Amino acid sequence: MPDDPSAPKTIRVATDVGGTFTDLVYFETDRGTGEQAVRTAKVDTTPPAFEEGVLNVLAKGGVDVGTVDFMAHGTTVVINALTERKGAKVGLITTQGFRDVLEIARGNRPDFFNLKYVKPEPFVPRYLRREVPGRMTFKGEERQPLDLKELDLILADFRADGVQAVAVCLLHSYANPAHEQALTAAIAERWPEVTVVSSHQITREWREYERTNTAVLSAYVHPVADRYLGRLTDGLGAARFDGSLYIMRSNGGVDTVEATRQIPIIMVESGPASGMLGAAELGRRLGLPNVLALDIGGTTAKCALIEGGQVRVTSDYWIGRSRKSAGYPIMVPVVDLVEIGNGGGSIAWVDDFGKLHVGPQSAGAAPGPAAYGRGGDQATTTDANLALGRINRDFFCGGEVVADMGAVDAALDRLAARLEVDRREAARGVIRIANNNMINALKLVSLNRGHDPRDFTMIAFGGGGGMHAAALAGELGVRRVVIPAEAAVFSAWGMMMSDLRRDFFVTHLVDATPAGLADLAATGREVERSALTAFADEAIAADQVRFTRFAKMRYQNQEHSVEVPLPDGDFDKQGASVVDAFHGLYEREYTYRLDAPVEAIGLHIIATAEVGKLQPVRLPSNGADAAAAVKATRNVDYALEGVHPATIYDGDKLAPGMRFTGPAVIEETGTTVVVHPGQSVEIDDYRNIHILIGQGG
Repeated sequence: MPDDPSAPKTIRVATDVGGTFTDLVYFETDRGTGEQAVRTAKVDTTPPAFEEGVLNVLAKGGVDVGTVDFMAHGTTVVINALTERKGAKVGLITTQGFRDVLEIARGNRPDFFNLKYVKPEPFVPRYLRREVPGRMTFKGEERQPLDLKELDLILADFRADGVQAVAVCLLHSYANPAHEQALTAAIAERWPEVTVVSSHQITREWREYERTNTAVLSAYVHPVADRYLGRLTDGLGAARFDGSLYIMRSNGGVDTVEATRQIPIIMVESGPASGMLGAAELGRRLGLPNVLALDIGGTTAKCALIEGGQVRVTSDYWIGRSRKSAGYPIMVPVVDLVEIGNGGGSIAWVDDFGKLHVGPQSAGAAPGPAAYGRGGDQATTTDANLALGRINRDFFCGGEVVADMGAVDAALDRLAARLEVDRREAARGVIRIANNNMINALKLVSLNRGHDPRDFTMIAFGGGGGMHAAALAGELGVRRVVIPAEAAVFSAWGMMMSDLRRDFFVTHLVDATPAGLADLAATGREVERSALTAFADEAIAADQVRFTRFAKMRYQNQEHSVEVPLPDGDFDKQGASVVDAFHGLYEREYTYRLDAPVEAIGLHIIATAEVGKLQPVRLPSNGADAAAAVKATRNVDYALEGVHPATIYDGDKLAPGMRFTGPAVIEETGTTVVVHPGQSVEIDDYRNIHILIGQGG
């Protein structure tokens, strides 16, 4: 830290609370010279007091919190509260006749022919679901006035039953929220201590079940998230933090603490989203707009497809979905990604038929993989990588942990006995199965949506990204893999590259005719005026705000839609080009187009404003040879290619312009990069590692 606190420095910090680790990235920029100093740190996540992990990682990174100008924060507190069922007791008030919409749900059970299938249990039991008379039409017209004569009795029952939060979702409030607003105001007046969440505050899209469940889950996590953000703010305040604090949203943007505390469900996937946005920004800076982003952490692997430098954001998001459960919808803007239970801590196991599996169960941070020496006795992906020499047992976790190889061998021996193979074959099998799981996830976001992976660059990050990326790319035909310079904490890095961003989804059904599109454009202008007003209340001027527009379009009377980018200005005057674009996008996703009328069902408008986004600085090449970074040579088992003597490089000593070929392993404090035989490596001006696969490079 500078001795003179008035020195011309800009200090930015990002912290990311993951399922296993809490990460820190620290940037100090000299405003005079443009030079940057970067520090990173990683500590164990500390559930349920997640804010302690944040303060711990700041201390470990040597950060003087009082000098920080900008801090971005992502957390798993919301998703953990949902998956672990540790939220508030919620009461639901809905339109008369719609008390059971949560139980009716959708007919989307995954194992369709299972006659014993049981729907996911609603987060609100039936005795806490109440109705009020009153009705809006789908056009937003009042059919029946709102009647609140039973409200006092409802709230008295809720109090007696220990309700901590009330969710409000009335029919067609996406078209006209007047009844919801009146009901919410009446609850606040009668019971000011209780948390009240209305569906129109979160989403203005149709689909009654999805809106109701979203309001319920938002109310469920609201007290937990509000307390967490309050404790985090107080803890930073006690450390003399006086800068700007922003919270990472699931849409890949950041938002103010005040806005996030009102609707905390918007950070349900904040950590994974920041990594995908970071990959998009890195790709743009490197002139690589088409990217397959892959984040492999300790518990899960996440992947997303980025086309033209843009990350796709969707409101069709579900939690708890699996082969045996339909899960629960949350209708908030979320980066469109696929997440699977495969990470460094994923447990390898054998089923009753002798088949090997990896994940989704995870050893987490405690006890962690067997190698941690904390009592873990089941083999994990990390243990297999250690046994095959892919991870250096003498530099485990950057040298901070002494690898318990005895526990690793014992865990793998037990697995090998079940498979009737030796220890090495068992470890190879774990790596191959883990890789296959991740390849399937990457295919879901690429091939299954009409994209050829060979047209994309893979950007892999997280603690395990570099371990597996080169093998995955070779299988998919991807020709270039980029491992970011700060790969182990890249999701935190991505937060510093994010704008303040809010997504607005509005349902408005019109035919794709000049008159219909003009009506849709008028609705869009109204949404943008409301957004600018909200930004102005937070001292963000209109000239700082940029809008990106999409129309949600479909063939007339179909169920689902595709998003069509809209041109700037009066897009209704370019209706023919908008409809042509829809036909092309529809055909790419579904392989055909129809000679049928087209309609728009609504808008997706993105409002962004820069809030001090980091500008990384290019580093000069000193002309050094890669030999200067060589640490040693050791035998490495590449699982499919067999055992090869690999050159081991110190990742901290790699400099721009360096080149070398595999077989090789790059060792950094937070991650390891495995380079397979026949692959070549280049270090770019930002110290990112480029692995070139095959002849195309």
